[in-house]
Amino acid sequence: MVTTRKPRQQTPLTIRISPNAAKHVRQFSGVELTEDDFLTLRVGVKGGGCSGLTYELSLGDAATEADKVVEEHGIRLMVDKKSYVFLAGTELDYSGGLNGKGFTFNNPNAKTQCGCGTSFSV
Repeated sequence: MVTTRKPRQQTPLTIRISPNAAKHVRQFSGVELTEDDFLTLRVGVKGGGCSGLTYELSLGDAATEADKVVEEHGIRLMVDKKSYVFLAGTELDYSGGLNGKGFTFNNPNAKTQCGCGTSFSV
């Protein structure tokens, strides 16, 4: 007997940045960009925080051969391979909500997240 099953929903194998987050990265950098320029942003994960892992953001270092690189909205996102395991499918966004302004990570891999959103576990 042949049965057909629905394919599993898979996590996209990329990291993205929202247009709003890209706008704020450009504003914070203070650098004037032309249409052909990219600003580099390193995104990573390290141990720590109340949930076990914390997000890291930094501007301007060069990509290595071990990095995954995604270019979107004038931003070149660089993620090291160890961090990418935890960040695949994540969208970096910017929020100006009641809990304060700042970058947020919409991470489909996070099973739990602390109240302030700066740490998570998988």
